Amino acid sequence: MNYLRNNKCPYCGSKNLHKNGHSENMTQRWRCVECKKSFQLSYLYNARKPEVKTKIIELTTTTGKGVRDISRILNINKNTVVSVLKNTNE
Repeated sequence: MNYLRNNKCPYCGSKNLHKNGHSENMTQRWRCVECKKSFQLSYLYNARKPEVKTKIIELTTTTGKGVRDISRILNINKNTVVSVLKNTNE
C-alpha cells in the first residue's frame, strides 16, 4: 500500500514507499520498497538533510570557502562540516 502519492524516495526516486516507524522526536519515517533505504521527509536539524553533504563538498571545492563560512551559510555546526570533510577524504 502506497501511503505517499506525491512524494518519492530521495535516493532512487521511487514512489513505492511504506511507513517505517517514528524517529525519537515522533517524526514519521518511511522505507523505500525498491532500494530498501529508510528516511524522513522532513528533518528538524539541517545537517541531516541529504543534500547538505553535497553542498559542503561543493562549497569547499568550487568556492574555496572555509569551515566557518560554510557553517554560517548552511546554518549547521562547524564540527559537522569538519566531520563531513574528514569522511569524504577517507
